[in-house]
Amino acid sequence: MLYLYHKEAGASTLTLTGDDHRYIFKVRRHKAEDTLRLRNLEDSYLYIYEVVSIDKRSVLLSLVSKEILEVKAPRPLHIGWCVIDPKSIEKVLPSLNEMGVEKITFIYCKRSQKSFKLDFKRLEKILINSSQQSGRSVMMQLTMAESLESFLHQNPQSIMLNFSKNRFSANLNIDTVVIGCEGGFDDEERALFSDEKVIGLDTPLILKSESAVCAVAAKLLT
Repeated sequence: MLYLYHKEAGASTLTLTGDDHRYIFKVRRHKAEDTLRLRNLEDSYLYIYEVVSIDKRSVLLSLVSKEILEVKAPRPLHIGWCVIDPKSIEKVLPSLNEMGVEKITFIYCKRSQKSFKLDFKRLEKILINSSQQSGRSVMMQLTMAESLESFLHQNPQSIMLNFSKNRFSANLNIDTVVIGCEGGFDDEERALFSDEKVIGLDTPLILKSESAVCAVAAKLLT
């Protein structure tokens, strides 16, 4: 773990309890006068705290210094992801976070199962754990869109990943990609994109939705 997340990191003093206390006291076995690195995942600061005191239930920290230290991908990437099984999303979310995906908007496309409901608090916890391990300095943004039409209204520059003679390349100037769920897009959704805004991966294989998302992120960000 490269740092500890705390939503109030930056305050002059902090008191850690619960899981944070157990990590500091029992796992890392820190003691008074040790220093810790903390982030709030909202700004790009890395905050350095000194351990003032530790007891059986809490750890008292005092801010010593701070520095701007951005750790992010070399380019922004926004993925419009048609909703699939939340369990599949949760499996690949840490990898997408580590590669530096800036934002994911989950879209209820025509072939998305409306019974799938996302637990954003659970997803946020996954992102926090992943960020602490990878060093990422700002939290990935997660949002929802009720339809592909509404997503395109907000993101008209979007490119669709689908079957196409136009091949996907890391050299393309792409910042927003829409990726379908199992079964892909229906004809009405495909018609929302002009031919030049539809691109395909250079593979004869059929990828699962989560595999396609990881392939796109890897090509553009790594």
